[in-house]
Amino acid sequence: MIQNFSPASGVPALVFAGLVALAPSLSADQVNLYSARHYDTDFALYDTFTERTGIAVNLIEGGSDALIERIVNEGEYTPADLLITVDAGRLWRAQQRGIFQPVSSEVLAERIPAYLREPGGHWFGLSKRVRVIVHGKDSTLVGAVARYEDLADPQLHGKVCMRSSSNIYNLSLMSSLVDALGATAAEEWAGGVVANFARPPQGNDTSNLAAVASGECGLTIANTYYLGRWLASSREEDRHMLDRLSVVFPNQGDRGAHVNVSGAGVTRHAPNRDNAVKFLEYLTSDFAQKVFAEGNNEYPVVGETSGPITALGAFREDGINAGLLGRNQAEAVRIYDRAGWR
Repeated sequence: MIQNFSPASGVPALVFAGLVALAPSLSADQVNLYSARHYDTDFALYDTFTERTGIAVNLIEGGSDALIERIVNEGEYTPADLLITVDAGRLWRAQQRGIFQPVSSEVLAERIPAYLREPGGHWFGLSKRVRVIVHGKDSTLVGAVARYEDLADPQLHGKVCMRSSSNIYNLSLMSSLVDALGATAAEEWAGGVVANFARPPQGNDTSNLAAVASGECGLTIANTYYLGRWLASSREEDRHMLDRLSVVFPNQGDRGAHVNVSGAGVTRHAPNRDNAVKFLEYLTSDFAQKVFAEGNNEYPVVGETSGPITALGAFREDGINAGLLGRNQAEAVRIYDRAGWR
């Protein structure tokens, strides 16, 4: 059973949810989930978990940063057992705020590849997204761009469109480049990309993809799930966008494409710790992986890819440990600032 605490009219969602979550009337056999994922398909996950275990799922939804702050402010009295959020960089931020506790589980160790979980067991990747290069299908760039490094090539002057350097996806990408190339070379790359901008950084992945499809920009970088949404769409305009785009999985001849995660960790003061671990383990089951990944057109961490994104094809992925995407984040910010990438 899911108890998704929604506010009455005019009451802020997070505040109302928290007041209800602390009420003593809730079942003792429960797990309290704070989630930054907002997909209706996830409800099937919660219902099935309750059917299989008898453990009720009490759900509070919110933005990643707001949920992290909430757990910090609640301190030892937090009702939260688990935090689910997107991007290893945000999971790392939560870990730095001290809200996770380490978990040792044979199931999690066996099911989740080591590079997709924090080495100390503080959080675990549960689905994957890939940051790919996208250019116009009929452009002169076909076959000319194969690596992230290529975006700094002077031949791309005036062609590159990107979102802000402060965006967590770009911070995580830069963190991976720091690991692969070293800080000096990564900064040279950032400066080269800035020199190739067609316009100042702006928008989100969807708007930058649309700018490429319209010809305003030559290429951009985007997470695969944005493309998956268009692949799953029946809207003619979405199909029209896709027909104009070509997707490149970068660095297939060397380290592989940059991969990030949606993931979760058990909170430091979890009142229902054992149930939280059971829920984490459940999310690695074949059934849950399929539902969890397809809910946002992502790749599962366990099992075969399914859903619309299978149309993008197979690829080689970077094996950097996801924890480094957070650990290198401060250096990534400094590099972007020095390069003039706003």
